[in-house]
Amino acid sequence: MNTHNDTPLFDLNAWGLARMMDIHELAAYLGVPVSTVYDWRTHGKGPTAYRFGKHLKFAVDDVRAWVAEQREPSGR
Repeated sequence: MNTHNDTPLFDLNAWGLARMMDIHELAAYLGVPVSTVYDWRTHGKGPTAYRFGKHLKFAVDDVRAWVAEQREPSGR
């Protein structure tokens, strides 16, 4: 546990697996249309996804890592 606010250091669900979000949750989190997320995937630009049949799921940790990679250096 984090000593500052008792929030777990790892974002795990009750089964000990990384939490996942669907494409609609990801689009809402990023503030972009779902079609943009699909477009990013088509061009290899979005976060890594898992496919379960016809459903795409995104691990929260993968999304966090991808978001961090999108940061532009200051002064641009």
